[in-house]
Amino acid sequence: MLYPSIDKLLNVVDSKYMLVHIASIRSKQMHDTNHYQMNENDYVNKKELGRALEEVDKGLIKVVKKEN
Repeated sequence: MLYPSIDKLLNVVDSKYMLVHIASIRSKQMHDTNHYQMNENDYVNKKELGRALEEVDKGLIKVVKKEN
């Protein structure tokens, strides 16, 4: 089973497409800079993409909607 679940993440981010976009950007940042917002032992996932989703779930990444 995946952690965190997609249902839980969609309560934070309205669109699954936006969720993918945010997680991919953050996982690339993690890979390039080796900077994590939590201790590495606190993550459930071992890969950057899963860790990015965990950060979204924990509220460490803020999603701000831009008004047109």
